[in-house]
Amino acid sequence: MTGVIPNQQIEQMIAQGALSGEPAIIPAQIQPASLDLRLGTVAYRVRASFLAGHGAKVADRLSEFEMHRVDLSNGAVLEKGAVYVVPLMESLALPDGIQAVANAKSSTGRLDLLTRLITDGGTEFDRIAPGYTGPLYAEICPRSFSVLVRPGMRLNQIRFRDGQAVLDDDALRALHADQVLVDGEAVIDDGLGFSVDLRPADGTLVGYRAKPHTGVIDLDKIGHYDPAEYWEEVHSATGQIILDPGAFYILVSREAVHIPPDCAAEMAPYLAMVGEFRVHYAGFFDPGFGHDAAGGAGSRGVLEVRCHEAPFVLEHAQIVGRLVYEKMSQVPTQLYGAGIASNYQGQGLKLSKHFKTP
Repeated sequence: MTGVIPNQQIEQMIAQGALSGEPAIIPAQIQPASLDLRLGTVAYRVRASFLAGHGAKVADRLSEFEMHRVDLSNGAVLEKGAVYVVPLMESLALPDGIQAVANAKSSTGRLDLLTRLITDGGTEFDRIAPGYTGPLYAEICPRSFSVLVRPGMRLNQIRFRDGQAVLDDDALRALHADQVLVDGEAVIDDGLGFSVDLRPADGTLVGYRAKPHTGVIDLDKIGHYDPAEYWEEVHSATGQIILDPGAFYILVSREAVHIPPDCAAEMAPYLAMVGEFRVHYAGFFDPGFGHDAAGGAGSRGVLEVRCHEAPFVLEHAQIVGRLVYEKMSQVPTQLYGAGIASNYQGQGLKLSKHFKTP
C-alpha cells in the first residue's frame, strides 16, 4: 500500500528487524506517522558540517573532522555555534522500496537547534535511500542557545514511506473542498500556501526574537524557563516587521491548519526568490494535527524564521512556506493529540515547551 507508514506498521517494522535500537526501541518513541530517534552516549565536536558521501562511512569521516569527544552519560552542554555529531541508538535495515526522511522535532526547531540526520554513504541531509542498512547519526548545531543534553533525548524523528504519495494540486483542492484544510481561502500552488500573521486579533504581540547572550537550556526541564530571559517580544501595530540578519524569530501562521487522519504533511520552503529568510526546521505535521476529533479544531502553525543576508520587511499575510500533503498507507491507530502527549495541539503563537506560559 503506497504512502507514509503509520504507527501500527512502524511497530511491524520493529518486530521484523527493519528498525532496531540499542537499547530496544520503546513505545513512547512511536508517533502517528514517525519514530522519534534517541541520542547515544557520546557527541563528537567536529570542525565543520559534513556528509559521508558515496561509499564512505560516517565513522571514517569523523576521524578526519573530529576535534574532541564529549561524554553525554551524565549530561553535557552542546555549545551555541559549534557543530556536533552524535551516534543515535537506532539503526536501520530498510526493505527495498521503503525510503525514509528525517526532521527535527517541533521543540528542537523552536529552540533554533539545527538537527539533521546523516548516514553512511549519504549525499543529502535527512534523506535515506530505499534499502539502507546501517547506523544513524544526528548532526547538531545549536544556533541561538547552548543546550544540556543526555543520552536517550529525542531531538529528531524519522518518517518512512512506501513509494510516492504526494498529493498534487488538483488532489489537494479536492481534499480541501471535502475536509477544509485551512480556514479562509486556500492558496494552492505546489502545496498549500502558509502565510504569516502580523495583525493579531488582540494586542500587538506578533512573535519572539531570540536574545543573543543567554544561559544554558536543559532540554529535560519542561515549563521551567522564564521567556523574558531568552526572548524579546516582537510587537507590531502596522502589520509589518523588519527581520534582522542573523536573528531567529518565532512567529505564527495566519491560517489554522488541518491534517486529516489519512494524511501527513511536511513544511517545505517557499521560493528563495520571495525573500532572504528560511522558515521552519520542524517540518513534520502528523495525521490529526488540527483535527476536531483529536482536540485540534484547526491549529495554527508556528513559524521558525531566520533572516539571512539583508534586513527584510515581512508583511502581514505574506506567504512564507507551503505544506506538502501526502497520503498515509493506512489511517494511523493513534492520531496527533488524541491520548498521546502532544504539546502543540490547538496552538497559537507558542514558544517551545521548555518555557513557562504566561
